Amino acid sequence: MSAPRIGVSGVVRQWDGNERTGVNAAYVRSVLAAGGVPVILSPVLGPSFAARAMDGLDGLLLTGGEDIHPALYGAELSPRCYPPSRERDLFELALFAVARQRELPILGICRGIQLVNVAMGGTLYQDLPTERPSDIAHDPGSARDARTHAVRLAAGSRAAQALGATELRVNSFHHQAVDRLAPGLVATGWSEDGVIEAAEGPAEATWLLTVQWHPEEMHAE
Repeated sequence: MSAPRIGVSGVVRQWDGNERTGVNAAYVRSVLAAGGVPVILSPVLGPSFAARAMDGLDGLLLTGGEDIHPALYGAELSPRCYPPSRERDLFELALFAVARQRELPILGICRGIQLVNVAMGGTLYQDLPTERPSDIAHDPGSARDARTHAVRLAAGSRAAQALGATELRVNSFHHQAVDRLAPGLVATGWSEDGVIEAAEGPAEATWLLTVQWHPEEMHAE
């Protein structure tokens, strides 16, 4: 049996005076370590190429990155919202729609949980420190693999089954999070202040799991 080909959503960045596109190597290494073949999907392709870009793929990984434009969930842009990328928003929404239509397994990480929630009709906190203050620092500025706060997972959930645990400590670097959970998603993970840290599709539906932390940074473990 051939290794599954996993689409990995990419970014566009200015680097050394050039426009470049790709993903953090940790995503690629993690897919490889899990036995998959990562296929980077650049937002440069645009939503009109999403279906063709997904041809031959066996799953989709939605990665972290920019804030999602709040107009996509009916809100005004907050001055505390980091500059969104319309190009990336529209491309990833199209990728998600194609993956759902083809009943492919989907994993969303950090921005990925937010993108899936918005795509399915939910809303976001644009800035946790000002809209939902807590004693937990969700963006503490620590190393990317530093476990900074606890998460509780629902017993029997896909997240708990994947990790073999219902309690763990996670790395965290985000200032946005799920506010109103979308219909069709089930919250299955929470930080100690009640922020949703994992959400997934119903047990009877196609495999869909999203998390707010960055498990790809733990691939060495």
